[in-house]
Amino acid sequence: GPFLPQITNIQQQASSGPSSGEPSRDCSPASPEAPGPSSSSGGRRNRSGGTRDDRYRSDIHTEAVQAALAKHKEEKMALPMPTKRRSAFVQSPAEDCTPPDTSSASEDEGSLRRQAALSAVLVQSLQSPDYWINRSVQSSSSTSSSTSSTLSHGENKTPTSALADILASTRIENSVPPDVTSSTPERRSRVDSRVDLPPNAMPRGMPRGQSRTSMLDTTADGVPVNSRVSTKIQQLLNTLKRPKRPPLSDFFLDDSEEIVEVPQPDPNTPRPEGRQIIPVKGEPLGVVSNWPPALQAALARWGASQAKSPALTTLDVTGKPLYTLTYGKLWSRSLKLAYTLLNKLGTKNEPVLRPGDRVALVYPNTDPAMFWVAFYGCLLAEVIPVPIEVPLSRQDAGSLQIGFLLGSCGVGLALTSEICLKGLPKTPQGEIMQFKGWPRMKWVVTDTKYLTKPSKDWQPHIPTANTDTAYIEYKASKEGTVMGVAVSKIALLTHCQALTQACNYCEGETLVNVLDCKKDMGLWHGVLTSVMNRIHTITVPYAVMKACPMSWVQRVHIHKARVAVVKCRDLHWAMMAHRDQRDTNLSSIRMLIVADGANPWSVSSCDAFLNVFQSHGLKPEVICPCASSPEALTVAIRRPGARGTALPARAILSMGGLSHGVIRVNTEDKNSALTVQDVGHVMPGALMCIVKPDGPPQLCKTDEIGEIVLNSRAGGTLYYGLPGVTKNTFEVIPVNQAGAPIGDIPFTRTGLLGFVGPGSLVFVVGKNEGLLTVSGRRHNADDLVATALAVEPVKTVYRGRIAVFSVTVFYDERIVIVAEQRPDASEEDSFQWMSRVLQAIDSIHQVGLYCLALVPANTLPKTPLGGIHISETKQNFLEGNLHPCNILLCPHTLRPPHPQNLAATLPTVRMIIDVSKAACILTTQPLMRILRSREAAASVNVKTWPTIIDTDDLPRRRPPQLYKPPTAEMLAYLDFSVSTTGMLTGVKMSHSAVSTLCRSIKLQCELYSSRQIAICLDPYCGLGFVQWCLSSVYSGHQSILIPPMELELSLPLWLSTLSQYKIRDTFCSYSVMELCTKGLGTQTDSLKARGVNLSCVRSCVVIAEERPRLALTQSFSKLFKDLGLSPRAVSTAFGSRVNLAICLQGTAGPDPSTVYVDMKSLRHDRVRLVERGAPQSLSLMESGTILPGVKVIIVNPETRGPLGDSHLGEIWVQSPHSSSGYYTIYGEESLQADHFNTRLSFGEPHTLWARTGYLGFVKRTELLGSTGDRHDALFVVGQLDETLELRGLRYHPIDIETSVSRAHRSIAESAVFTWTNLLVVVAELAGSEQEALDLVPLVTNVVLEEHHLIVGVVVVVDPGVIPINSRGEKQRMHLRDSFLADQLDPIYVAYNM
Repeated sequence: GPFLPQITNIQQQASSGPSSGEPSRDCSPASPEAPGPSSSSGGRRNRSGGTRDDRYRSDIHTEAVQAALAKHKEEKMALPMPTKRRSAFVQSPAEDCTPPDTSSASEDEGSLRRQAALSAVLVQSLQSPDYWINRSVQSSSSTSSSTSSTLSHGENKTPTSALADILASTRIENSVPPDVTSSTPERRSRVDSRVDLPPNAMPRGMPRGQSRTSMLDTTADGVPVNSRVSTKIQQLLNTLKRPKRPPLSDFFLDDSEEIVEVPQPDPNTPRPEGRQIIPVKGEPLGVVSNWPPALQAALARWGASQAKSPALTTLDVTGKPLYTLTYGKLWSRSLKLAYTLLNKLGTKNEPVLRPGDRVALVYPNTDPAMFWVAFYGCLLAEVIPVPIEVPLSRQDAGSLQIGFLLGSCGVGLALTSEICLKGLPKTPQGEIMQFKGWPRMKWVVTDTKYLTKPSKDWQPHIPTANTDTAYIEYKASKEGTVMGVAVSKIALLTHCQALTQACNYCEGETLVNVLDCKKDMGLWHGVLTSVMNRIHTITVPYAVMKACPMSWVQRVHIHKARVAVVKCRDLHWAMMAHRDQRDTNLSSIRMLIVADGANPWSVSSCDAFLNVFQSHGLKPEVICPCASSPEALTVAIRRPGARGTALPARAILSMGGLSHGVIRVNTEDKNSALTVQDVGHVMPGALMCIVKPDGPPQLCKTDEIGEIVLNSRAGGTLYYGLPGVTKNTFEVIPVNQAGAPIGDIPFTRTGLLGFVGPGSLVFVVGKNEGLLTVSGRRHNADDLVATALAVEPVKTVYRGRIAVFSVTVFYDERIVIVAEQRPDASEEDSFQWMSRVLQAIDSIHQVGLYCLALVPANTLPKTPLGGIHISETKQNFLEGNLHPCNILLCPHTLRPPHPQNLAATLPTVRMIIDVSKAACILTTQPLMRILRSREAAASVNVKTWPTIIDTDDLPRRRPPQLYKPPTAEMLAYLDFSVSTTGMLTGVKMSHSAVSTLCRSIKLQCELYSSRQIAICLDPYCGLGFVQWCLSSVYSGHQSILIPPMELELSLPLWLSTLSQYKIRDTFCSYSVMELCTKGLGTQTDSLKARGVNLSCVRSCVVIAEERPRLALTQSFSKLFKDLGLSPRAVSTAFGSRVNLAICLQGTAGPDPSTVYVDMKSLRHDRVRLVERGAPQSLSLMESGTILPGVKVIIVNPETRGPLGDSHLGEIWVQSPHSSSGYYTIYGEESLQADHFNTRLSFGEPHTLWARTGYLGFVKRTELLGSTGDRHDALFVVGQLDETLELRGLRYHPIDIETSVSRAHRSIAESAVFTWTNLLVVVAELAGSEQEALDLVPLVTNVVLEEHHLIVGVVVVVDPGVIPINSRGEKQRMHLRDSFLADQLDPIYVAYNM
């Protein structure tokens, strides 16, 4: 039809005004593109881009914050600044200046004129954290302080002992093999470098010139600065009980009380003491004889009788009147639109719209006249208008939620103007884009030229106002959900009547409206009540205010307006620009309505505006703050006082009292005071109560803060299409202290928190949506913003844009502050500001911040009017999409040398040769050349090698006789290996042990001489060496040897070999399996096409000395299932230094079993089996079947007593193929005999056992073996040396690392270790460096949530930095050494304070 023109012009319409966010001070029409004050160059100082948000300005509060900070002595922060790689985070220039906002907690509303003075004050108030830390430990009432925490930071240690602490490494008692991780000079005398680093894992980069402060800096009292932890982390940690090991019978209830220590009630906590509040009645609604039966009737009356009377004047961008819409034109155009909507869309029999249908109104703020016509046209057509913001792009912040609103209201048609339609984003075909989450929409253009004049016999139906819905106003909840509040026709009429009575509106008055006319006070006063009373409304849109902030004051002066409806922002802008307009007269105003007067911080703006404009005729008694809510509409408004009457008194309240929900006049600490002004009396015809904000709606006491609830015919009736949430908001029946209802009339929750003061005056101290409840105390987001802004942010924060919200972490809400950082802010300024904000909020509000993040300017999601979209910001934070640029968290054999990496690998070779007293070296020609090369000489003394024999050029003669050992117990070979903790150990293998081991493997795997075995793992030590060199000689089978290095050249080599030779049994390492999983996982189709078939493989055994990697083996099985690999084929083996092969999955045995254990129990060294999918469960796979001749027992490593089934303990083994002992050059075997020949303290004291150093447990499985018997399954949990003892509990690094790797999609690999008393998490970033700081809060959250541990340091590094040995094991101690030596070249290091 004619009402859906296809507009092909895709020119963007700036429906929310120009992108420049700074209002200009020059309102002259000669300069429509007047430069903003930030570029002015007159005698006055330029306004800074870092200006604070002056809606929150309070000189008293600023001084209080300065005083709180000045209490601390000038001293450097004890925690080091975060380290950031310079290449990261090139600041994005702030091209789109952020427009000021009408609704957000973070728009730019001006600057301080005393910035220089305040900056000077703050420079002198750099505080010592000592006072802060000690003070909060003593005084914090929110958490208890236990001294048993492992993170205590008050011990007075000498630098030497601190160094010893750092370098101490836990080992099994009495073990003294050479430690190759130490960095103290005396212990490093034998070896100067790391050992056993694979060629690709050497940490890149050297210490840089601008590296972080030395890790061992000490403070004056000798305590290493970095051993300090902020008090907030300390307190949070102290709330984590150090659990006693519970008896087995009542083991571990899954309960937060078991983990978190509940703070004991503070006897000094203020409690309400007043009597129960009595509901407050507003004055009765007056009876007016000529009151119209409906709003449309009033418009019809004025349209006929006062057709020439002006209804609406709109301004152009210079602030000059653009056009005036008369009541006659408004009536005739609305009539045309109503007729068109009902009769010209669709056909007569099938109209597109019927009375009662919902219609979206999409009009920019710059075009109020079109909106007025559309709104009244809908009322006359009896369709329900739903005004929404203009969507500017498909990905607008909150677009999805607007879609939810349209869906819940059943909206399928949108009205808009031709200009606005042209500006909407289009598809390449020229159609309007389908916005994210929106239902399919039909778009109707309502410009007059597209409307049809009604026929003479058509008249709109104007019924007397009833309970049918008149219009729907959108409202966003704290979580970001956008809902539609339905306002009935009778409520609309009654609300207009109540406002008329409260504001004493008279026919023909002039009103200046600066607010958005689509919703809230701008709609109620500027569109509805004004038409009811034939008022002339002058609308000053947002774009005009930006260009000319004095425009509304000029309109009041020129039109002698009687009423103005503004926000604090508008008062501030006018005040900043007033010096250019000296002849302004505001004496005509009888009522200056401050729409956001309910914000506690509005009082400063009102006072400052009066201070400037009282000399221009403004009377003090005309300033009228009011309180409103989308659900209850206007709640209360201050009536204008008589000439000369004193202003109402202010309440000066204690913030501490407010946090406990009670009203206390502030008498003691003036720094923690909040000054609030009243918002007048309750609306005419309304009844008000104050009820508790949580739980049942119980009436509050007179000195208690609660939620304001209202009963009135003039409020909203329901959330459209959402009956569930409607009941909890619009049908509240307050109860008394006994729990009995006080009546049967329903009240509506307003979302406002406040109290009723003397003379029934209403005071509001905050909103439910800005409420943050931490440890049972309530804090208002606006108060925290005000405090952060009082810590002079001029050098750091971009235009005062700060968002405050809470996230639930570890059983409580935690406060997060996100601010936009100025493009020119230095790292040091930013860090100093963040540190000060932490301290100021702690001092003023007695609450700790969980996270403080700075993001580049203009990157936070915006509301339609340019403010910060809080819920979207929170969502980005939780999903790791915030991309901060600064962040602070407060919670807390012999392996041959590699030619490309000689410096790392050659010292290990040298050390093994020296330790073993080798008489000669057998090697190949290429390696001979390397050993004698100039490059090798840089790392070791190449002149002192023993004799080197080239095995490529051996003599052809056979020896006259073969060597036979005189006894079976004689040494056959030495097996050297470097453990993941950096310990180099050589174990002695006797001829007897070798032959027994080979026999066990032959029996278990049924290795006959006809077999072919494929082996793809390193042959240098452990079971890998046995399989590669010994087993086939013993059993007579053929071994196909595939060096893992070859896979780097030809990735499919191993799998294609299995297929080509139809191999039934193969052995590999985790690194080989991971290489195939990552490299070939997406190529199964091409492998299949090349004929690779793995159906022949009966057993694929991973040789390892660690807990089975279940996720990897399952991924491998699933990925190559398409190539015929049986899901039952993959299993694991387990060996250790004392016994190279304890478990190995046989071909005839049952499948390895999998169990699920409770992780919390494991920390207590208990084993509690749970069902699959249980919370906090860990899946463990049996490490293969125990080999023939091997006996296993689980032992308490401290008491050496045997343990029962439900205990986790050290795995001890007895077997004829155990190693004989450690081999050292000192011959002090007696010291390590304990590992190889030890006895139980009770039970079987005569049997000799070998200690593996691994923790595990044994379970009798239901799976039958080949003999028909059930068998004992050994489950390996982790290496004892690697466990982290924290809070008296035992943690396994792999469990924490698994959680960390899940925290964000860009974490490729992670590793954890402890440094002094801090848990350090190193995460490899696989994404862009921009995402580095997103990892910090997510890593901290997940470790706290899942493991109840505070992360002290988060290090973000490049992929490949975490060293991994050839067995695929992480070398955490090498990583720790590199971290301490500042050799990681990290992208970012965050020290959680």
